[in-house]
Amino acid sequence: MIQFVWEFIALEDRVADFERYYSSAGAWAKLFEKSPGYGGTRLLRDSEKPRRYFTVDTWENVENYHAMRRKFSAEFERLDQACEEFTEVERRIGAFEVM
Repeated sequence: MIQFVWEFIALEDRVADFERYYSSAGAWAKLFEKSPGYGGTRLLRDSEKPRRYFTVDTWENVENYHAMRRKFSAEFERLDQACEEFTEVERRIGAFEVM
């Protein structure tokens, strides 16, 4: 199992939109659910910096993730561009194997 971790700083006036799109039932999760091997998304909010978030997307393996990226590349790019207006920072932390 592998988990992809991202850090975000949401724009102050777009926090609700950010949470709606990045939650475990949001647009990203709905896109990922179309592919085998997706195990869910967790959205974490920093209790000391409330506009700072982490997402943790769980996949059975990295191959399933890459297959989703290939199969849904156009939809992925459209969603990524639409979500750019919600954040001031987006940073990939890494891909972590569950031990």
